[in-house]
Amino acid sequence: MTLPEKIGKYSVERVIGRGGMSIVYQGRDPEIQRAVALKVIEKALLDDNERDIVLARFRYEAQAAGGLFHRRIVTIFEYGEDERSAFIAMELVRGDSVHELLLREPQPPLERVRDVVMPLLDALEYSHSQGVTHRDIKPSNILIGTSGEIKVSDFGIARIESSALTQYGLVVGTPFYMSPEQCMGEDTDARTDIYSAGVIAYELLTGRRPFPGKGSNASVMREVLDTSARNPSEFNANLSGQMDYVIQKALAKKVEDRYQSAHEFADDFSLAVDDCLRGAASRQSAPTTVESPQPAIAADMLNLARKIRLPGAESLDFTDAGAPGADSAEQPAQAQDAPKARILFVDDEERILNALKSIFRNKYHVFTATSGDQAFEFLKRFRVHLIVSDQRMPGMLGVELLRRSKELSPTTVRILLTGYSDLASIVGSINEGEVYRFINKPWNNQDIQAVVAEAVAIGIELADTAVSAGPPPEKMDEAILVVDPQSSYQRAINELFGDSYHVVHVATLADALNVMQSRAVAVIIADIGTAQTDDTAAFKLLKQEHPEILSIVLTDASDSELVIDLINQAQIFRFLNKPVNYHLLKSHTQAALVRYSAFKQAPELVKQHKVSGADKLRATNLGRALLDRIKRLRSFLPAFGR
Repeated sequence: MTLPEKIGKYSVERVIGRGGMSIVYQGRDPEIQRAVALKVIEKALLDDNERDIVLARFRYEAQAAGGLFHRRIVTIFEYGEDERSAFIAMELVRGDSVHELLLREPQPPLERVRDVVMPLLDALEYSHSQGVTHRDIKPSNILIGTSGEIKVSDFGIARIESSALTQYGLVVGTPFYMSPEQCMGEDTDARTDIYSAGVIAYELLTGRRPFPGKGSNASVMREVLDTSARNPSEFNANLSGQMDYVIQKALAKKVEDRYQSAHEFADDFSLAVDDCLRGAASRQSAPTTVESPQPAIAADMLNLARKIRLPGAESLDFTDAGAPGADSAEQPAQAQDAPKARILFVDDEERILNALKSIFRNKYHVFTATSGDQAFEFLKRFRVHLIVSDQRMPGMLGVELLRRSKELSPTTVRILLTGYSDLASIVGSINEGEVYRFINKPWNNQDIQAVVAEAVAIGIELADTAVSAGPPPEKMDEAILVVDPQSSYQRAINELFGDSYHVVHVATLADALNVMQSRAVAVIIADIGTAQTDDTAAFKLLKQEHPEILSIVLTDASDSELVIDLINQAQIFRFLNKPVNYHLLKSHTQAALVRYSAFKQAPELVKQHKVSGADKLRATNLGRALLDRIKRLRSFLPAFGR
């Protein structure tokens, strides 16, 4: 094609790119001799029916991005229009894009991924703070300069929140990177960009898109709406469970379950990359043997602990806080002799740790840490009966600390103490860390003392109990009971487990109680939707009477208070959001079968799953009716002191 000599005041030098309706030229501003990029739409090439919409959106791009001044966003210099064309003159970024990077290197090193994702999120945090949502974040719109700098371009379908302009009635975006709400043509906000950034992070980490579709935009959009992405670690062995958690949260179907800001996403992504790099480094180094935690902390071990200088461990308190005012040199001997439990509190706020120490130091041996890394190093050396962890801390997410502590010391009781009520974080703590209770900040002193006393008693009793970590049993007399009102998951669960286990399907929890009077049940998989009162009451009372039965709840509930209630009073073993990811359903069910098998070998382990309370519920007509039926249920396991 013949190059135009000039566009507006700019001389044209060469073509550097093409879009769906535009051409991008390299040009030059003759007045200040500055190289520019010229994005041009030729009006003659537009259909009469779409010309006004396309040109309005093009002009809107200049308005949206023209007010953004940030080192991670391509600067707009000018918008111009004449009878022949419309153009935007902008900063010229010499280099290529993330699209070209993925073509050259489908799975770049983690450090390179971080160098792309973190600046992208920085740009989005700024644009969102200015009220501008991009709505078309994709690899070709993320430019990489010759010195490695990242710039976000093409705000062509951006939305200024204060503007009266709309999407012109169209579903806009690029299907591979579109959020569920975009696919549905619903309202969008900053969390739409967060979702798209999550897709790009997934692609950079794994070399594949989370929803590749089958060759058509419609199939991609169906996958985005109806299926859950597989964990990135399935495609990249260098990725940790912490990275899986971060990416899955960014890709949550519901906007309220996603990260609520780009800054929040960036914080967790940075922690997850660090965790992956540490894991890769440890695998490359010579293998080391981690000593099994000892049943007691001897005096010489405590003295050694006080001398340990871990990286950044200035705030790690290895001093036994069990005897206020006592000389620290004398405390190890007291710790050896006193029949006190050992509690590790983990929080990045010193005032929280000081408050907890003041409450519990007279009754227990209290240890504190201000980050997940510090706490984990302590747990690798010493056994504690109870760990109480915050959700968000420097160095490691709370969910990852809980998961690792479960693997390292499965009989240590775990409690989540946090001021956050983010549903995805809460569910992650249950599914990965199997927390015993969830306690909100600020806490009630009487309530927290009661919960800690209950947890400590269990931790002491189970301290020397061996926990089976083998594969699921090949056969089991007890059934998997599926409560599925719409029969949505019955077939899939039969295909997953029907050949090896008894799978029984019922429509309601009331029907489930009828079945359980004649058949012992190991695992209940229940679709409770948004959870009715009768359902939650039945779960609470069933767990009180039969703590050995493990429940997996499938729900579309978005109420974090409801989930917390089910955690604390019904000890739900796993939560799964609908639509259900069958890979997760299989792994969670297998974990439940392994745990039930462990109960049969060591029945005292059931104590970790016992719940108390619900006295008011037991006194109601509904509670009495449910209890009457629950007490007649059959079990192959002992009564465990009921």
